Amino acid sequence: MDFGIAGRRAAVAASSKGLGFATARALAEEGVRVAICGRDSERVEQARQQIGHDCVGFACDVGHNEGAREFVQAAKESLGSIDILVANCGGPPPAPAAGMDMDTLQASLQANLVAMIAMIESALPDMRANGFGRVLAITSQTVREPLANMVYSNTARAGLTGYLKTLAREAAADGVTVNSILPGAHATDRVKSLGAGVVESLEAQSPGGRIGDARDFGRLAASLCSDFARHVNGTTLLVDGGSSAGLF
Repeated sequence: MDFGIAGRRAAVAASSKGLGFATARALAEEGVRVAICGRDSERVEQARQQIGHDCVGFACDVGHNEGAREFVQAAKESLGSIDILVANCGGPPPAPAAGMDMDTLQASLQANLVAMIAMIESALPDMRANGFGRVLAITSQTVREPLANMVYSNTARAGLTGYLKTLAREAAADGVTVNSILPGAHATDRVKSLGAGVVESLEAQSPGGRIGDARDFGRLAASLCSDFARHVNGTTLLVDGGSSAGLF
């Protein structure tokens, strides 16, 4: 299927590995000029070469306002403009709700809420002026169903989702859609690094007996940035293989 976005320009944050990388690669395969970033310059360069298609890469930390804005500006200067922004950042550490560490809470809100808003706000004016834009945030299944021992993620991601839903209604008239995609467990390096038996345990908990494939996730994320997804706006798309028991 032709996504109708060949020649568009995309900035995909935190994309030197994992689901961000898979999304950047899927967009590049659709003919989109892609800018990626990560904190490790060597890893960014490796990812850039793997993606190909004239992908450009930058070393910056998007978990802070300055780094988030820096990435958007670097992408604009390199690509000329940004039509598609995939807002993404590494997740907070696990913890129960009782006895939360306030410094860790503040850091989690900064990285997974405030800096993501700063990134989007930096990219949005050009999209609105050009009459086309796709803002897609990679958040977490915790938005739909808060997970035990994940209070920092539960809190920060829910806050970001409230902002995205509000913005979606404001930006639609200018041709800009704003959505988020909520991954459950996927076979990424991070999940595999959690230790022996973790992947097997997650597979056993999944109705289909498997966890997600990152490449599949990337293609699905790219489809939300397509031309034909122009009427998909303000949506939170859960991608967890049916693990969530909720109706909505």
